[in-house]
Amino acid sequence: MNKGDPLQEWVDFLVKYGGHYVLVGLPSLLAIYALRSRNRYLTKTRGKPPHRYGRTGLIYWPSQLFLFVAWCAILSLSYSLGTGPYIATADGLLMSTPLVLTALWCALILNRNEHKYETRSSDTLFIYYLVTLFGSGLALFILFSEHDRYPILQMDPPPIFEYKMDPFRYLLVFTGAIGLAFFFEALPRGWTRVQRESKAQEGLTAYDQANWFSRLTFHFLQPLMSLGAKRTITVEDLDEKTPEGMKARVNCERISSIWDKKAARYYKQVNKKKAKGSKRMPAQPSLLLTVLSVNTWRITKMMVVRMLSFALLFVAPFLFSYLLKFFTDYDDAIKRGKKPPATANGLLIAVGIFVGTMASAIMLTASSNECSDMAIEARSGLIAMIYRKSLRLSPAARSKSTLGEISNYMAVDTESWMAAGNLLPLVLTIPVEIGLGIWLLYRLLGWSLLAGLAVFAIISPIQTLFASFLHSYQKNKLKAMDNRLRLMTEILANIKIVKLYSWEDAFRKKIGILRDRELDAQRALSRVRAFLLMVFSSVNLLMILATFAVYSNFGGPDFTPAEMTPQIVFVGIALFSMMSRPLGIIPLAISHVILLRTSNRRIASFLLLEEIDPTVVERHGRQTAQQKDADGNGINTQLPAVEIENGTFAWDKDSITVPAAPTTSLSPAEAERQPLLGDRSLSPSGSVSRPTLTNIKLSIFEGNLTAIVGRIGQGKSSLLSAILGEMYKLEGTVRTYGSIAYVPQQAWIINATVRENVLLGKPFDQEKYDRIIYASGLKPDIDMLPAEDLTEIGERGINLSGGQKQRVSLARAAYQDADIYLLDDPLSAVDAHVDQHLWHNLIGPNGLLKDKTRILITHGIHHLSEVDQIVVMKDGTISEAGEYQQLMKAQDAFYQLIYDFSVKRQLDNSHSKDDNTVTQVGSETNKTVGDDDSKAEATTKSASAGKTIAKTGSGGLVGKENVEEGKVGWRVYWDYARAVAFICLCLYGVAQACQISTNFWLRYWITSDEREGEEDRPAYFYLVGYASLVLLFLVVDVTVNYMANVVCGIRSARILYNGLLTRVLRYPMSTFDTTPMGRIVNRFSSDVAAIDSNLPEQLPGLLGFASSVVGIICVIGYSTPLFLYAVPPLLLTFLVIQNYYIKTSGAIKRLVSVTKSPLYQHFGESLAGVSTIRSLDGLQSQFITENESRTDAIARKTNTFMLTNRWLTIRIQAISASVILSAAVLAVLNVERLDPSLVGLAMTYALSLTNVVVILVRTASDVQNQFVSVERIREYSEKPVEAPLEVAHSELPENWPEHGRITFNKYSARYRQGLDLSLKDVTFTVDPQEKVGIVGRTGAGKSSLTLALFRIIEAADSFWALASDPSRPELPMGDCLDNFGCAAGGSIEIDGVDIASIGLRQLRKHLSIIPQDPTLFAGTVRENLDPFFELEDSALWEALERAHLKDFIGSLPGGLSFEVSANGDNFSMGQRSLICLARALLRKTKVLVLDEATAAVDIETDELIQKTIRAEFKDRTIMTIAHRIKTVMDSDKVLVLENGRVQEFEEPKSLLTRRESLFYRLAEQAGELDIRRR
Repeated sequence: MNKGDPLQEWVDFLVKYGGHYVLVGLPSLLAIYALRSRNRYLTKTRGKPPHRYGRTGLIYWPSQLFLFVAWCAILSLSYSLGTGPYIATADGLLMSTPLVLTALWCALILNRNEHKYETRSSDTLFIYYLVTLFGSGLALFILFSEHDRYPILQMDPPPIFEYKMDPFRYLLVFTGAIGLAFFFEALPRGWTRVQRESKAQEGLTAYDQANWFSRLTFHFLQPLMSLGAKRTITVEDLDEKTPEGMKARVNCERISSIWDKKAARYYKQVNKKKAKGSKRMPAQPSLLLTVLSVNTWRITKMMVVRMLSFALLFVAPFLFSYLLKFFTDYDDAIKRGKKPPATANGLLIAVGIFVGTMASAIMLTASSNECSDMAIEARSGLIAMIYRKSLRLSPAARSKSTLGEISNYMAVDTESWMAAGNLLPLVLTIPVEIGLGIWLLYRLLGWSLLAGLAVFAIISPIQTLFASFLHSYQKNKLKAMDNRLRLMTEILANIKIVKLYSWEDAFRKKIGILRDRELDAQRALSRVRAFLLMVFSSVNLLMILATFAVYSNFGGPDFTPAEMTPQIVFVGIALFSMMSRPLGIIPLAISHVILLRTSNRRIASFLLLEEIDPTVVERHGRQTAQQKDADGNGINTQLPAVEIENGTFAWDKDSITVPAAPTTSLSPAEAERQPLLGDRSLSPSGSVSRPTLTNIKLSIFEGNLTAIVGRIGQGKSSLLSAILGEMYKLEGTVRTYGSIAYVPQQAWIINATVRENVLLGKPFDQEKYDRIIYASGLKPDIDMLPAEDLTEIGERGINLSGGQKQRVSLARAAYQDADIYLLDDPLSAVDAHVDQHLWHNLIGPNGLLKDKTRILITHGIHHLSEVDQIVVMKDGTISEAGEYQQLMKAQDAFYQLIYDFSVKRQLDNSHSKDDNTVTQVGSETNKTVGDDDSKAEATTKSASAGKTIAKTGSGGLVGKENVEEGKVGWRVYWDYARAVAFICLCLYGVAQACQISTNFWLRYWITSDEREGEEDRPAYFYLVGYASLVLLFLVVDVTVNYMANVVCGIRSARILYNGLLTRVLRYPMSTFDTTPMGRIVNRFSSDVAAIDSNLPEQLPGLLGFASSVVGIICVIGYSTPLFLYAVPPLLLTFLVIQNYYIKTSGAIKRLVSVTKSPLYQHFGESLAGVSTIRSLDGLQSQFITENESRTDAIARKTNTFMLTNRWLTIRIQAISASVILSAAVLAVLNVERLDPSLVGLAMTYALSLTNVVVILVRTASDVQNQFVSVERIREYSEKPVEAPLEVAHSELPENWPEHGRITFNKYSARYRQGLDLSLKDVTFTVDPQEKVGIVGRTGAGKSSLTLALFRIIEAADSFWALASDPSRPELPMGDCLDNFGCAAGGSIEIDGVDIASIGLRQLRKHLSIIPQDPTLFAGTVRENLDPFFELEDSALWEALERAHLKDFIGSLPGGLSFEVSANGDNFSMGQRSLICLARALLRKTKVLVLDEATAAVDIETDELIQKTIRAEFKDRTIMTIAHRIKTVMDSDKVLVLENGRVQEFEEPKSLLTRRESLFYRLAEQAGELDIRRR
């Protein structure tokens, strides 16, 4: 071999330092330790018995055989070496044989035990085989190639029958045997009986059963990838168990174990600061560092592997310098007529580049996969921590964190781990990578490199400065997103009210303002990112320019000009290109790390919020003390169930005890009639915050029934909250004895079947269940449902009426079999006879719960005589407490209440237990009789659905979320591309052309001496030309990055979001009824975040890398034309693999997105019922388990998705490395015909091809997967909508409606297509200024009538009924205006105008409604009254005055500008009802609808509202859905509905004269006839 040959240098180095002992003996020594340790672990340490599945003989026996053959070969080798003439020249081979023999014997034993104890291939044996093969193979190569120097091969081959052979052949047999043993060890085993049985019995995953090679190459995913190429992947295909280390519970506990200690130290420091009066609080602990500390060992392993992979990455440019030297030496030898270097040297270097590239790729992919696993685990753990924290928030903390904000923590902030997971380790590895690159460049260019480093040193502070801006911009963006999602969630939860008031435009503008703020912050972020991207793409060229400028002028000896050779230029460019990767990743890593830091700070702030104090209530088990009477018989003593001593409670922790507002100026009777203004303790007015409850002394004995009565806002519900421990206890003691079940005032229903809502995780007991269903009055309702109790209840109980929801809530509490029942006014939501049924069979003295302790809040007095104790609440205190007769004798406030609202109406037989006539005070007086009170629409929906769905036996309401199949369609890309200027594509091409031209210019420079007839030009000529090209590139690059990131990205995000928002607000109510809110919120959170940030960040990279690949192929093809023949098959291979990958990964990505919706839905349901969840024993842990289960489902699918990325990466890396190998081999084989400078240029680009192609394919795949978000947004942007808001050609009469005449003409309607009619041929006319009461049983169609009037539902089979049906394809509009008069389902006219012929806004703005559920939105009082800001303040104050709210609103801080909390939680129910009344007063329309507006208020507030209605709306047409029969008795006419048809429509007096009339029977059942007779 020639002197200076790299191969010769390697061989000499190995021989000098141990020879074959290093290659064969030392690995065997290490293997002995590893094999013995593994053996000991399997048989002793692990303590797990053999699996008893047997062995796979086709793998076990061949591997044992070949191990034995290898053992015999080494034994023979040692004999041959020891007896032959080879000892002097063996170079450690003989010394190695004992170690190899021992290692082989250990391998034989381990192989036996691996098959006995494990079902998968042995990693230890796998690595042993691999290392042994490498060492023995290299030893063979040296022995074979060095026979002229080492006479170990000089013996002639012996005859085949002779025992003794030369050492080379023994070593060859050993190597072959090890290779065959490795082959059998590496065989996939999924087909074997052992793995099939173990998978079936132990639930093992494909990863669990994969061997080491399969895990490294991700081949275990191949069955899934093949399946995805054949058909669309479904959830069932991914339904494997979650890896133990990836489970939410495991990671939550791991992170919490450290975080809780840090939080405890933080709280301790805060308390110390507060005690000292210091305003400066300590810095909150770092959640980011907490998560990292949990994974310290894993991060260390990742760093080692990643650094090794980066070191191997520089093997390619290191060997590239030798390859260029080979070309240069070959060219010089030909020119000088000398013997050129052997072609084998060049080929060997090419193979070395390939091996180094592949090894680096495998190690980098493995470490990236580990990073992804860590990110998934961190996200799962944090989601579980956020959920658990949300269940423990204190009252003050709950007021600070809304559902939208906490959902944002889950959907966006935890997702930052997925984006930064792979980049976080780079913060530590990048310095090592840069240092290695600098060392190699210094070896090549010497001190001239300092010029390039100076450029980097100048740019780095600028990068750092701009990166620091990211934190504040990201914080602003997330804050704006929180506000937007909070408002959007509130709108979706109350969308029906928004539509009834026609407030879509107002809320769209309000959201638009928040969206603009969010996009402003995103624009600032995009500008910074655009600058950082420009720096990334240009810093490499600037460093090359500075370095070569110095090197060409001062790089020679004694600062003389240095020669610019191909080796210097192109190896330098290759190394700078390698360095550009870590330098370019720096801004991206900084950006994501800052995002991660910001997100984790937000999560940490939430996790540090105050928790509810579990010690507020002393919880004890149920007492069982017993005494004996004189006869020795056991008698039960009265034991306390609930005790409160001197209790003072508040919703605000900083409340102070002050005297209550004086009411001495009012008489007791007058004071009792102040339903709202007397509630000063609860009012947010004034600078002093008073406790809600003061001086509470209460004892409730076991088994007693206690009633809590009082006006609205006096603290009744707060008293139950105090018993539950939901309030701050400022003073006193609270003790409970036994388990508690809580029934809230607003029934809490989850999206599940009726049975699941009742059981709520408890075991099913048919007999117990049937008793409770009957006692709760649910049997008739369940019989009406399509799948009976297996019928799915929609989100928030959308397909149940208010009474049905309350009875489900009661049944749930009863099924819990608790000791103490806290019932917050459950009877106010049911009708009179249902009330009686519940009292006799469930709650009352003879009910199912008669032996339980019951605390009942009620507005009714008809049951009070039967309770054991009555507690009267007034101004947050217990004004009276005692038995019924005792309080009546006292003739105090309770007596006054009974006298005013009961004595005058008391029936002679009112106390008869068998009498179904009920007279009530509060919200129960004289209701219409039916199964429930309200929302006839709900039962109609269920019953109608039953006739449609029962045919299939399904009780489902909410269908599965739609998942698109196949690749993302081109139309999706087109929708996004319309928002992105096509000029960006052209600019990327120009930028790439400028970048390539710089390297061609350098080639032009270094070949100047070879061009004959051309005058010599000074170095500055070439430097100026190079600098000009670099400057041109910078200008183009800045332009294209700014346009792609800032202009086009923001524009596309705005267009897509506006389209989604506009469409969603225009959905018909039927869409909201069948679509869980979580699905819609998912679009507005995760998917919008993707189009805001991810797509604008990744799409420019895709275009840039695509242009780079085209440029590289062109350069290689230009320099090596033969390479162009390889381009088509290579390109085809790339496309096939990507297409193969996209089909699977796209489907999985969609499943990941779909799986997130149930998590958000469950989270929303949990927050809505947090008090119930905390009150019921075991329910909190049950819901936590459900949250973890849904989080694990996301983790499984995300993990599979990330694994498909790795599967793609390793294969693309292999193909790219093959391209480099092909280019190098073709160049070496054509060395005689190629210019070294051209080869250097081609190989420079070929070396960068691996990274560029891998990033391109991955980016293309990521972009396509991100386009799933665009696809999902498009899906919801194309759903059918309601009729237009405005109809241009319709000309309404001035002041329409002027009179208020309403005519129904054969009108029929249904809630959505596929259901039965809820209104059938309804025909009647309401004259101007007429007051019409609408009555009927549940399901009669009362609420349907009002919904039809507002066109919430359309006439049956009319154009818009069909066009707005989400189950149908969108109808072609054509001239849709001609279809408005379609009367397939009849018509409704107001003052002669068919409401179907005008726009929805035109209709709804001219109607007023006071809805059953008084709803307020977050914002100011003014915005709740006048969201369009059309009225003067004087008009608002006048309306408030007429609604009896002026004084109260005036006392609030800011008056009309007082901030209303979400859902109006800082107003009482009565106050909210009066604000809704003020809204109706402001609209000044001729038609007013009262949709059971007083259903949930007490009698005092009800009378106040009725009085205002009679006085203020006397000149208007009023349609009232009756909640109390007495409220419609003075109506001009009564409309009686039955089964959706008009049964009667006359004056109430006339109907009451006919005993056969339905209205007569309803009034008789409600007891109104007896009252009127009196």
